Amino acid sequence: MSMNAPFAKMNGIGNQIAVADMRGRVDLVSASAAVALNEHVPFDQLMAIHDPQTNGTDALVHILNSDGSTAGACGNGMRCVTLYLADAPTAFIFETNAGLLPAAIDGARISIGMGAPLFGWQEIPVAREVADTDLVDLNFGPAEAPLIRGASLANMGNPHAVFWAEQPLEAYPLQEFGPQVEHDPLFPDRVNVSLARVVSRTEINLRTWERGAGLTQACGSAACAAAVCGARTGRTERQVTVNLPGGSLYIDWREDGVMMSGAAEHEFNGRFDPATGAVELTA
Repeated sequence: MSMNAPFAKMNGIGNQIAVADMRGRVDLVSASAAVALNEHVPFDQLMAIHDPQTNGTDALVHILNSDGSTAGACGNGMRCVTLYLADAPTAFIFETNAGLLPAAIDGARISIGMGAPLFGWQEIPVAREVADTDLVDLNFGPAEAPLIRGASLANMGNPHAVFWAEQPLEAYPLQEFGPQVEHDPLFPDRVNVSLARVVSRTEINLRTWERGAGLTQACGSAACAAAVCGARTGRTERQVTVNLPGGSLYIDWREDGVMMSGAAEHEFNGRFDPATGAVELTA
């Protein structure tokens, strides 16, 4: 068995993704290897593809953030995994920490089933009972005149806090309050922090501070969280286009769960050591 494993640097509408091909191996990508690889090949998430462990699935996917922490779901990353594997099949079922996720590719359009949203305070989770996760008392700025007030919470494989912006998103210092909310004691597993501005009943603009990665060009699970929270609070319909800095995603909240559709692209290939993160670029 070769020490090094192949990887592909990819992106899902700007969400920087490393796809590590760990099939045929028994080892895992270590947290320290993810951190080291990120120093040479910057990424938001690393998607490690392993041999399937469950009958009827095509692969097991472990997800690591750039800081080495584990992520439950990454929709943009799953689209990259789908593109990486799409030489023959056009439909897949992946096993992840967030459950079984179906995927399909049709030309440039890649669709991922993100599962059902969870809204219970224990499911998100938060550290104490809150009466209504549609509007939780989280504020940023002066106490007498907060810049942003109140958030909707949801779990889309990862915990998410969505703040509803009244001004253009650039008017808010997400890089300042994002890390503060991420590490707020209310969230024992930390939280992804998004600013959402409703453009219409079928369109949302979104920026996200991603747990374990920071500001990102796109976050698929955050787009899903914003869409379901928008529909649940009566701001939008259940089918919306979510515009992120890196591009747009189409979110459809169906009876059987949330479907996310968008593009992904390949950038280059390499090999790396899953134990240390030492990297060798090949193409």
